[in-house]
Amino acid sequence: MKKKQLTPEQSEALLKALQSRFEKNMNRHKGLKWEKIQTKLESNPEKLWSLNEMEETEGEPDVVDYNQKTDEYIFFDCSPESPKRRSLCYDYPAWESRKANKPESNAIDKAAEMGIEILTEEQYRHLQELGKFDQKTSSWVKTPPSIRELGGAVFCDRRYNTVFYYHNGADSYYAARGFRGSLKV
Repeated sequence: MKKKQLTPEQSEALLKALQSRFEKNMNRHKGLKWEKIQTKLESNPEKLWSLNEMEETEGEPDVVDYNQKTDEYIFFDCSPESPKRRSLCYDYPAWESRKANKPESNAIDKAAEMGIEILTEEQYRHLQELGKFDQKTSSWVKTPPSIRELGGAVFCDRRYNTVFYYHNGADSYYAARGFRGSLKV
């Protein structure tokens, strides 16, 4: 099992990358101050580790919201295309049900290993208000239990300047489909 803590050097490099992305994309987090976010990150090493996991899979995490009631900053994967965690079934039961050609893993377990949550449809649509994402790829999103119980799962992408919400068998996987995560800090 991975140690969920970064070295001081890794932390410093990640914080620099996050700050640079934050400053380049102010439209994603109007009114927020990097210094407060950095202080919060430095006091939550396990969350910093999760952000590093997002970064290492080319998710390009960035702050997209702040919840005043809970005093939490919300990070999403903001890479132009679905991060480099693709070719995954939706969840473990779907993975387990495959008789042949099983993928390496599944989106739900992979997100849990990273300490993040898979985006909901609502979060995905919020992300799309901040830019144009998944114009060539697609991303699994949290599937309602009523769909999952019937063997399905849902994913989203952006085509023709429109966000589409689709269905597929939960056991399906494609090289161009991954998942986007969220993290509250």
